Amino acid sequence: MFYQIEMKMKNLLILLITIVSAGMVNAQIKVAGTVKDNRGHWVIGASIQVKGSYDGGVSDSTGHFSFKTFEKGVQVITVSNVGYKTAEQNVTIGSDALEMAFVIKEEISELKAVTVTAGSFEAGDKKRAATVLSSLDVVTTGGANADISAVVKTLPGAQQVGEQEGLFVRGGAGYETKQFIDGTMVNNPYFSSVPDLAQRGRFSPFLFKGTVFSTGGYSALYGQALSSALILESVDVPERSEASASISPIFLGAGLQEVAKDKKSSWGMQYNYTNVAAYFALVPQSIDYFKVPEYHAADANFRIKTKKSGIIKYYTTFSTNQLGIRRPNIDDPSLKNAFALQNTNWYQNLSWRENIGNGWKMNLGLSYSTDKNTISNEIQNQNNQHIVSGLVWIDSTNFNLKTRGDLSQIKAVFDKRLSGISVIRFGGEYQYSYNRSQYNTYNALLPDHFKALFSEADLYITNDLAAKVGARFEQSSLISKTNIAPRLSLAYKTGQGGQMSIAFGTFYQKPENTYLYATTRFGYTKATHYIINYIKNTTLQTFRVEAFYKKYDDLVKTYPAFNNSGSGYAKGIELYWRDKKTIQGLDYWISYSYLDTKRDYLNYPQQLQPNFAADHTASLVMKRFVSSWNTGFNFTYSYATGRPYYNIMNKGTGYTIGDQGKTIDYNSLGFSMNYLASLGKAYAVFVASVTNVFNSNQVFGYNYSHDGTRKEAVTPAAPRFIFLGVFLSWGVDRRQDAINNNL
Repeated sequence: MFYQIEMKMKNLLILLITIVSAGMVNAQIKVAGTVKDNRGHWVIGASIQVKGSYDGGVSDSTGHFSFKTFEKGVQVITVSNVGYKTAEQNVTIGSDALEMAFVIKEEISELKAVTVTAGSFEAGDKKRAATVLSSLDVVTTGGANADISAVVKTLPGAQQVGEQEGLFVRGGAGYETKQFIDGTMVNNPYFSSVPDLAQRGRFSPFLFKGTVFSTGGYSALYGQALSSALILESVDVPERSEASASISPIFLGAGLQEVAKDKKSSWGMQYNYTNVAAYFALVPQSIDYFKVPEYHAADANFRIKTKKSGIIKYYTTFSTNQLGIRRPNIDDPSLKNAFALQNTNWYQNLSWRENIGNGWKMNLGLSYSTDKNTISNEIQNQNNQHIVSGLVWIDSTNFNLKTRGDLSQIKAVFDKRLSGISVIRFGGEYQYSYNRSQYNTYNALLPDHFKALFSEADLYITNDLAAKVGARFEQSSLISKTNIAPRLSLAYKTGQGGQMSIAFGTFYQKPENTYLYATTRFGYTKATHYIINYIKNTTLQTFRVEAFYKKYDDLVKTYPAFNNSGSGYAKGIELYWRDKKTIQGLDYWISYSYLDTKRDYLNYPQQLQPNFAADHTASLVMKRFVSSWNTGFNFTYSYATGRPYYNIMNKGTGYTIGDQGKTIDYNSLGFSMNYLASLGKAYAVFVASVTNVFNSNQVFGYNYSHDGTRKEAVTPAAPRFIFLGVFLSWGVDRRQDAINNNL
């Protein structure tokens, strides 16, 4: 009896469960659809959910999804995925299945977004920078002797000019490239010019954490550089305190860097003395130095982090140097030209970077520099006594020249974050330059109040498409002229690690003081840049190809009158490949530049290929660090086809070319070796470096006598330069930096 009742109850329960289950199944509504991004691509792994419930699903490999829900009435369906903005749709769930289609927009992020690269090589600690050169790269490039400009010459676009200081880029003269430190322009980045001898840069590579070498199309924040800009950013507060010393047959140095216990501030100072007398005694020079080059340099800095994650940085350097050289007079070899130089330079830079709230950032820069030169050239006999020959073309080369150039600058830049990572920035700068010159008894003065306003926006349409749009307004009181320079760059990501960029810009520059001393009735010189490039980046490899066209207008002409009637062009293609992957332990890069350029300027009788431009230039840089030996081996081979030379003579009726040709091809192999060791409590790096290892014959051009009958090659003072030295540090193991960089 009880058994029968129990069975009936069980059957009734099963029946009820079945009825309820059937009702529940019938109550579920199917939701299905697709998810695409704003470019029409299927989105895989997107999460689709009825908002406020546990009902949902995930899109498959074709972007489709399907799930069932018990929810009824008005609901919100959400779609989310990493790297995309969340999307929502309002729906009414009834008794029928829903079919939906979602389009979600990609979230723009700094790590994924494309970067505008046309015309620029970047290096440093920026997350999105394409690392090309670091401070350690500079000091470990074979034969460069830790000179920033010498290493930049191994990159495409730069020419191998060995008789003048400066960076000659894409058909531009050396003075058409300007250098900037923490936003403000450096008035004298190189030691003072010496005839037919290139001078080094004034600044140590370890002063900087970031480097941008722009071969064209650079930002509207910078100006007065017709061809190129080298933009340098100084280091912040160091990690720890350090004492350092350097010893070699050429120079001695010592420095101190003290970091506060809370790592919020630091200060430091350094002194270096250079005298090459001992070196010249061992290595003969083709030039007679009656004053051996001697340099004193001292610098100091402080850095303070602010409460709002900003930083204030100050840097100052003071240097003096002198030299004197004798060479045979080209018009009369029985006579000598005695050239003497004394230089004093003082540079200081103060910058303040700050977050000022609500997405605003501020960058202020203040700098002052003064540069004094006392230069003379004297005609001497074989006994090194001053004489007067009675010939105008010889005696006119006797001169005494005193110059002083002062430059004060203030610059303010404000950034405002727009939606996503897009940024607009704007600001202005004011420069007051005061240049004085006394040439024999002739005095000249060039004061200039130079003002500029600029605005620029980085616009990220998607992670794959970005634009940089800007303009710059400038006004010079010296030449009483204004200009407006537009800038535009676009970048598009073509795939994983690959992107294309294009750039257009107009660039202006005042004529050099050499010509302004004669007359200020000049306008700005002008260059218009067109650039397209493709770059492919992986973790350990970089490939880059870039083509450019540059049109010159309003270049300075000195004949038949001083004016802006000159013109020219430059076009070419450049390749760059850096590889740390293919051969284990080997880091190398290859660069190649093809350049087609002509210009009609100065006293050129027609458009000519300028004497600083080669058709083909190439470099191979290799670095290998052997951990078991604690030694790095570095090689740099540079090649350039011959450069043109001209003897441009005035026959009384105008300038003509009396002689012309091309120099021999340029070849140079540089080598350096770095051995890491310990000396007591000091960390030591022993350095050996040699330029032009194979003693290749190098000719940079020719000098001519006044009548063109004599012709002398311009060559280096010595076929090679050899350096030996040791660098010591206490507190910071610089050796580990070298090891980590090369593993």
